[in-house]
Amino acid sequence: MTGYITKGIGGFYYVRTAAGVVECRARGIFRKRGLTPVAGDNVRLSADGAAIEEILPRKNVFIRPPIANLDVLFIVASTTQPVPSTRILDELTAAAVYQDVQPVLLITKSDLAAADRLLACYAKSTIPVIPLHYDTGEGLDAVRARIRGSLCAFCGNSGVGKSTLLNALDPALRRETGAISQKLGRGRHTTREVEIFESCGGRIADTPGFASLEAQKLVRIPKEELQHAFPEFAPYFGRCRFTGCSHRSEAGCAVRAALDAGDIAPSRYESYLAMYEEASQRKEWEP
Repeated sequence: MTGYITKGIGGFYYVRTAAGVVECRARGIFRKRGLTPVAGDNVRLSADGAAIEEILPRKNVFIRPPIANLDVLFIVASTTQPVPSTRILDELTAAAVYQDVQPVLLITKSDLAAADRLLACYAKSTIPVIPLHYDTGEGLDAVRARIRGSLCAFCGNSGVGKSTLLNALDPALRRETGAISQKLGRGRHTTREVEIFESCGGRIADTPGFASLEAQKLVRIPKEELQHAFPEFAPYFGRCRFTGCSHRSEAGCAVRAALDAGDIAPSRYESYLAMYEEASQRKEWEP
């Protein structure tokens, strides 16, 4: 019997199978191997369904928050109140791309301030940007289409409108997650367990660890790999004068030429430089 883990609490795992949700434990062998089953893992159960026998190959895994096989990360940013930081948004999109997750930027509060600046920043990035208008419903069908058939998570700072968005996508979803939080005896913003719900033809992960935009907790990207986390750099790989170009100050850099030509947004390139510098200062032994 196979299925996927919807949540894990106190050593118990809840696995959705073709026969329904099964409560089980994990075999001790995983601890010996340094492996921990997490929400989103596809697993094989014992014949009696009492234990997880095998964790099937993962597409990706995040440690904080603990989730595996994520397909789409929706990054919710408001045009104002709070004003978005493109640096933080770029760190999150880079973390997603590096982990083979599709980042999608959702823009809220366009009725309070124009979304032109954010749209311009990502116009050349190949990262999808969807402005949302709750009064007309514009953008919601595009989000539902991205959810369909995928495992998704939403992240964004407090006040950007994640709850409003989830209510608009599927009112039953917020009622269900709210009930779960009450059952756990915790406030909605302090619960630590990841839980996956089926909605909009796909799966949505309730991921408390994504409540604040702390990309460094998601993944540490080596400086040599950072260029691959900026999709708009890809057309210029192999066209720089020097092999191993870091795209910072080398002569004949094709990425910087694209920047000068307006084919790469200055804010995106500035984020790359800042993240490269941070990665350069990080010690190899640091987690």
